[in-house]
Amino acid sequence: MDYRRYNDTCIVRLDPGEEIVAQLSRLAEREGIGLAEINGLGAVDDFTVGVFDKNEKRFLPNRFQGAYEIVSLHGTITQGRHLHLHMSAGDRDGNVRGGHLTRATVSITAEIVVRVIDGRVERRQDETWGLYLMDF
Repeated sequence: MDYRRYNDTCIVRLDPGEEIVAQLSRLAEREGIGLAEINGLGAVDDFTVGVFDKNEKRFLPNRFQGAYEIVSLHGTITQGRHLHLHMSAGDRDGNVRGGHLTRATVSITAEIVVRVIDGRVERRQDETWGLYLMDF
């Protein structure tokens, strides 16, 4: 990972083999980020996304491998370095897969913008779902 911070914005480049979630978590810790929004694009060759099934109250993951272009990567960082990311990625035939991102390995590069917000948002575990929701 290489990046530069310009006032409230970090411009991040990830290289082949780097894992997106781990590197963004590392950046948040290194820069002391407690609240931010994330946007990005790039290429990945192994990623896991999924959905939370509210009836089963559990995350249902889907793993994809091969040549994929990130169509959209966005999310938040909140207090405690909690990352909440969603990603969509397209294959060579234009099929797009996406959902809540748990891991993604960069194949060529990823270009990510992290805009730091002056504020603080905590998370608390919701009793109904067991998920950690924003708590103002």
